Amino acid sequence: MTTQISGRQRTGLVLAIVLSAGNIASLAEPTPDGEAGAPIAVLVVGALLGAIGVVGSVLVWRTGDRRVTRVVCGALLVMALLAVPAFFVDVSAGLKALVGAVTLLTLLTCVLLLSPGRQPAQVEYQS
Repeated sequence: MTTQISGRQRTGLVLAIVLSAGNIASLAEPTPDGEAGAPIAVLVVGALLGAIGVVGSVLVWRTGDRRVTRVVCGALLVMALLAVPAFFVDVSAGLKALVGAVTLLTLLTCVLLLSPGRQPAQVEYQS
């Protein structure tokens, strides 16, 4: 089902692209040995989900397909779930705050993406 996308949805798509690209970029600098951080497997899965998010967001921008929007939201939510263990390991408070902010931004992005799209107005003509 394709529809025109609204301004809120466009904002959500921009945020989805930024969040997804950030996950792809995190693969470039893995956690050094001996430090607390995400294992390489989590970084690889996050990068794959990031690629799905970027490609899906571009598809939604071009076509307005609501099914692909759901796939993008699913990828974003799984990326956020992969970051949750950061709250339970010994890392700095600043990193925990950053993970919390990104998680909230992810939820906001999904709300914006799943907001109702534009629908053509139905006008009845009476003669």
